[in-house]
Amino acid sequence: MKRFVKLVAVVAVILAGSRSVFGGVPFNAIQGEGGVAFNPLAYPAGQNKEKDSSNVFSKPQFGVWYVHLGQADVDWTSIGAAESLFDRVEVSYSYEVAAPKGANIEKSNLGSKVLLVPENAGGHNFIPAVSVGTIWKTASNVGAGSDDSGFDFYGVATKLITQLPKPVLISGGILSTREQVTGVAGENHDRDTTGFGNIDVLPLSNVAVGFEYKQGAEFSHFKNASYWDAHAAWIADKNLTLILAYVNTGDQNSTSEVGLGDGIVLSAQYAF
Repeated sequence: MKRFVKLVAVVAVILAGSRSVFGGVPFNAIQGEGGVAFNPLAYPAGQNKEKDSSNVFSKPQFGVWYVHLGQADVDWTSIGAAESLFDRVEVSYSYEVAAPKGANIEKSNLGSKVLLVPENAGGHNFIPAVSVGTIWKTASNVGAGSDDSGFDFYGVATKLITQLPKPVLISGGILSTREQVTGVAGENHDRDTTGFGNIDVLPLSNVAVGFEYKQGAEFSHFKNASYWDAHAAWIADKNLTLILAYVNTGDQNSTSEVGLGDGIVLSAQYAF
């Protein structure tokens, strides 16, 4: 389900493809970090916005998601916020509520990201932005045998290619995690390293379309399904973006991995 919500963010990421034109890029992913739906981008949140009078903090940005996974009868909501310091250090937070068949699972995410290499550093337009980050996650009602909190660590590179007929945003990275169903089902005692990636295109100045993929982490007694989504975003104005996505979180009837089926995601992203 979270995957769905993230999809919404992914669409938002598409918008990110034209960073000099659109505000709020990157968007707040489901877990709060600046990125797409369920994957982070290397760009810090709020970097294209005016700073406060101290010239230290960016203006904040917010993201709200609603995900409905019809096959598993799961409703998922998330609200998150993020901003950056000195265009280099991002801080983020999001609060999620997952409702599988009437039960409520609450989850909080506190994230930080550091931009190590700015995009086009040294005037070289082939250099991507490179960042590292971490997310601390804690959830309620995770059940016996799992931890209720844990850390994710990631590294990600993102590049906006403007030399093509239409702007294309490409991003990819690696994730070290203990998450079970993005942490809603708790944190495993083991840790796995997986990959993720995004590609987004801006066919029109105010419309973005794209694809996102996140590899599922595997542990000795728990295997997460991989997530993917296709998304479209409409940039209503310089502050507001609306996103619609189709997400697939794996076969809910599988006996080899944990998935929640497919569904629809809606998101609203606002950057001051």
